[in-house]
Order: sequence, then C-alpha cells, then structure tokens
Amino acid sequence: MLAGHFTTALIAHQKFPKGTLLYFLFASQLQDLLWFIFHYLGLERTEPTDVFDTTLSNMAVNMLYSHDLVPLIFWLGLIFLVGKILFKDNKIGLVGVVLVLGHFVLDFFSGHPHYLFGVETQAIGLGNYATNVFAAIGIEAVAIAAMLGYYFTQEAKNGIQRTTKNKASIIGLFVFGIVFMLSIATTSFRELFGIPEFDLGFNSSVPTLIMTYLGMIFYLNYFVPKYSVVHK
Repeated sequence: MLAGHFTTALIAHQKFPKGTLLYFLFASQLQDLLWFIFHYLGLERTEPTDVFDTTLSNMAVNMLYSHDLVPLIFWLGLIFLVGKILFKDNKIGLVGVVLVLGHFVLDFFSGHPHYLFGVETQAIGLGNYATNVFAAIGIEAVAIAAMLGYYFTQEAKNGIQRTTKNKASIIGLFVFGIVFMLSIATTSFRELFGIPEFDLGFNSSVPTLIMTYLGMIFYLNYFVPKYSVVHK
C-alpha cells in the first residue's frame, strides 16, 4: 500500500489524541521509511533505478530487513519505546505497535511479496503488486474508503466540524494516491509519454518515493488538525 496506511494513523490519533499525529503518521509508514534507509545502505536495492521506467508490477526489491516478519519483532519494540519515551505513556507506544502491525497486515493483501525472513523462506502475503496489481489497488481503494468513512463519521459524532474545502483536501490526497498508482500500475511514464533517457539526478526512483512519502506526511499533518469543535 502507498497512501492507505496513513488512514490508520488518522484513526489512531482520533482515538488517542495524547499522541501526536506526526508520530502516528510515521509509525503507520515505518516499514516503508526503513526500506528507503536500507536501500541506501545497499541492503534493499530497488529496481528499476529510474522512476520513469518504474511500474508497480515491475518494481523489484527484497525487503528483507524492513518488511519481513522476523525483523518486524524488532521494529515493534522500537516503535513502542519511541512512543513510551516521547509521550511517557505505554498506551501510546502500544498504539504505535498496532499501526506497525497494521502496515504488515494491509501489505499482506495489497503490497510487494514479504517473507518470514528472506525469499528462500515461507512467503507471507499475496504479493499482489507483482501478480495482480489492479486487485491490489482495488483493495487499497476499498480500505481507504472504509477507514475514511469511519474517521469522518466519528468526527461528526464527536462534534468536530470541518469546512468542505478542508475535508476535500484530506480526501483528495488519498484520491491522488489511488489515481497515481493506477497510472503506473503496468505502464511506466517513459512508455506512456515517450520520455527520452536522461539523468538529471532527480529521476531516481527512491529519492522520488522519499519526497512523495514525506510530502504526504507533512501535508496531512498540516490539514488534519484544521477543524472546529461544536460544544453540545
């Protein structure tokens, strides 16, 4: 999943406002952020290297340390400690754990192939990005719609009011995520638009992904808190 994980962070912050939205957003995407770090450490090299050649179905990366089940135990402990130390509250750390586990579960249905610990071990997940990419995108779209629907319904019950523009700004990010995924599902931008080969330094796939993820995190951190409360 790409944008879908962020919806779990919105719900977590709604239920446990003591933890900051930014913490929950980073927790919801911890494995993907670790993937980018391990890429640059040479441990999870990502192909194709050129973002204009990349599609969801041809992207290849062995997410051994960031996404496989055995290392996940360590990341669960890490996110718990970060939440506990930052907010002096075991409960917030546990919510972070649930978000990281939720990332793994959602990736089972809509994501790259993951394993127990390495490609030679038991596969854990459907690997739909590689085998059935449009089903993967459909699953993510349904999950996003369900979680956003729940999120906004609970806000209304809690007396939280948003302007139409603000709500559209939040929903629009997730619509963008789905449309973007559909646009690169099986056809690269180079094929689609006839882009010639070139290297200006900004067309590498992982830096582009990093900018996309960080942009989404700070976008949501800006728009989500902009609401008013109606006291009953």
